[in-house]
Amino acid sequence: QVQLVESGGGSVQVGGSLRLSCSPSGFAASGVCMAWFRQVPGQEREGVAGISGDGTPTYATSVNARFTISRDNTKNTVYLQMNSLTPEDTGMYYCAAAMTRGCPPPQATSQYRFGGQGTQVTVSS
Repeated sequence: QVQLVESGGGSVQVGGSLRLSCSPSGFAASGVCMAWFRQVPGQEREGVAGISGDGTPTYATSVNARFTISRDNTKNTVYLQMNSLTPEDTGMYYCAAAMTRGCPPPQATSQYRFGGQGTQVTVSS
């Protein structure tokens, strides 16, 4: 069973920064695609960023150049550094694992495993 523990969310003002962390249990995050999604009530879950097993990052257009996804294999942890936050970044952020080396398209949420409670990010103006 995939378990993912997300942390690092909080409330910040516009322009602020947060760093989210995801700690998988039961498997090693290294070598597989890990990703971050976010969801706002009433809307579908949206892919934000992914990092393939070989370390190649991909980003949604809306967060490109502001967010950075990374992985620390020694800590088995995946991070999402979020800078220049805007109110549109508000939502519940979820970590996901694709269990494949490459990252499936973010729209293919059925190919991702979500095993955490999420962490709330709130950006206020």
